[in-house]
Amino acid sequence: MKKQLITLLPLLLCTVILFAQENPQTKATDNSIEGQFKDVVDESNNYQEYKVIKKYQINQLRKNILDSISDLESKIATSKTEIDQKAKKIDSLTSKLKTTKEDLSVSKEKENGIEILGILTQKSTYNTIMWSIIVLLLVGLAFIFYKFKNSHKVTKDSQLKLAETEMELETNRQKSLEREQKLRRKLQDEVNKNRNK
Repeated sequence: MKKQLITLLPLLLCTVILFAQENPQTKATDNSIEGQFKDVVDESNNYQEYKVIKKYQINQLRKNILDSISDLESKIATSKTEIDQKAKKIDSLTSKLKTTKEDLSVSKEKENGIEILGILTQKSTYNTIMWSIIVLLLVGLAFIFYKFKNSHKVTKDSQLKLAETEMELETNRQKSLEREQKLRRKLQDEVNKNRNK
């Protein structure tokens, strides 16, 4: 029996060692905090209604929790920085959009308007003003042409009357001259007659 025990003992030890080595490999490790808590509780010993946890396990769990918290705080800080940067970018883009809309509005006003004497007016108003000016100028030009034509006619009539008057005057002068010559002759004749007597 001793021989059997000596023979079985190494075999038993090998089996225990193999079982001990297989057990951790087959066990799936859960690295989440909840999984680590579960592992610590599962691997701890029971004492009455309490669990006895090994110091290195609780310290490792504490370290892991603090690392996770630090990592989360770092991620939160990074996310907050990104959010702040994106908020600033959104504000900047909103401001640019507002400026662009204002510029577009001004451009549309300029496109639909024309500056007259430094005053921006709409094209329809400009067209109305320009056509009114053109019509007034045409009316003024027609009036001036009428007046010119009328005065030209009056001038022609006056020149014609002047020519007629000058002709009448010339005729009257000729007649007067002839009468005067006749009267002189008569007078001369009378003077000659009187001398002869």
